[in-house]
Amino acid sequence: MSASPPQNLDLVLDVPVNLTIELGGCQLPMREVLQLNVGSVVQLDKPADAPVDLTVNGKLIARGEVVVIEDRFGVKITEVITGSHPG
Repeated sequence: MSASPPQNLDLVLDVPVNLTIELGGCQLPMREVLQLNVGSVVQLDKPADAPVDLTVNGKLIARGEVVVIEDRFGVKITEVITGSHPG
């Protein structure tokens, strides 16, 4: 028996999911973490022009570039990840 897509996709279209945008990260010794204060700057591991990853519930779905819209950050999608990978 093969799995078929749901007959009524409308049933799941309003289900909330967690969308996460990953700007970058870094590894610091605990000594430096404890010294962080207002005004501290943390350098991330990605170059400023590198694309950011968009994940839904932990699964990579797209990449994009950070933009500013009025007084908020946004992401302009530059690549949509397609295909299914086992895992």
